[in-house]
Amino acid sequence: MPIYNRIAEFHDDMTEWRHDIHAHPELCFEEHRTSKIVAEKLESWGIEVHTGLAKTGVVGVLRGQGNSTRTVGLRADLDALPMQEANDFHYKSIHDGKMHACGHDGHTIMLLGAARYLSENKNFDGTVHFIFQPAEEGGGGAKVMIDEGLFDRFPCDQVYGMHNYSSTPAGTFSIRPNAFMASADSCKITINGVGGHAAWPNKCIDPIAIGVQLHTSLQTIISRNTNPVRQAVLSITQFHGGSANNVISDTAQLDMSIRALDNETRAMIRRRVFEISEGIAKANGIEITVEYEDGYPVLVNDPRHMEIAADIAASIVGEQKVDREADYILGSEDFAFMLEEKPGAYIFLGQADDQHTAQLHQTEYDFNDDVSTIGASFWAAMVEQSMPRE
Repeated sequence: MPIYNRIAEFHDDMTEWRHDIHAHPELCFEEHRTSKIVAEKLESWGIEVHTGLAKTGVVGVLRGQGNSTRTVGLRADLDALPMQEANDFHYKSIHDGKMHACGHDGHTIMLLGAARYLSENKNFDGTVHFIFQPAEEGGGGAKVMIDEGLFDRFPCDQVYGMHNYSSTPAGTFSIRPNAFMASADSCKITINGVGGHAAWPNKCIDPIAIGVQLHTSLQTIISRNTNPVRQAVLSITQFHGGSANNVISDTAQLDMSIRALDNETRAMIRRRVFEISEGIAKANGIEITVEYEDGYPVLVNDPRHMEIAADIAASIVGEQKVDREADYILGSEDFAFMLEEKPGAYIFLGQADDQHTAQLHQTEYDFNDDVSTIGASFWAAMVEQSMPRE
């Protein structure tokens, strides 16, 4: 089964929707304009619309032909990033400091395209929930929707998500069973030393010197405490301290990002950050405070549903264009919260070609409109093949 002909017929419409959303990016929980567009289009196609979950979330409900109680949830994310766009095409962002640098505009219109097709044909037996989620970029919108009753109000036997990927060729799919994307935690460590004049360091307890010790020691968590066959990252991304070249500061601060592909390693890293900080604080006779924030969990694809997604992708683009053992990705995704609640899978759709070389979260990034019909066809096939008419 190639791309759906009907979806290809309104490719220009999808491109127009996407360019409009791209030009008007909105950040976490502020996606009011985007949500209104989504709701209006769903309603115009006769799809039951529910709004207000997680402030700006939208859920469309479409029932097929027949009396089956089967249900499937398909999720797209709505939000943009707080970045200044460097592109200069006619649909570039009109809002300074905001841009769709991760392709959520493309995710939104691909699910809308599938919703339009499915509303016209209803060639399935069951109920599909089109989940348009806010605040994926750090806001944890998936968890907020769940906490506010997403799966209680809209039961799903299975749930699927899809993301574009700039590292693989346009029109290819990537997926793997079990752990696929990393957890993402953050930590801020504050070193409370004793400041003073740089000429008398013996009368001070230098927090920057202690911060250097701490930086070095924290790196051993990955190199010496983590099982070498397990993948994890601890990146210290900020080191702040001092205000003048003749003053030893009272405090210094380290900020870090921590990622792991299994919960055991994730917990071990957390424990060791506290142990190392406490040990260095005691050795230097000062106080070190650790503010550790658990972020997105490990994204785990259910093996059976991963195969379902891969088979459907192969039905659209051919088996040779589906990688079922894709590399692990140490980026994170809050769809992981949904996969903790319901069986399902997350898949990547490649978008790289000669005109689309910028990576996700780069200021020159743009979603590849040529793959939108592939993504929409994948969603349509997911519904028709997972809930076929008898």
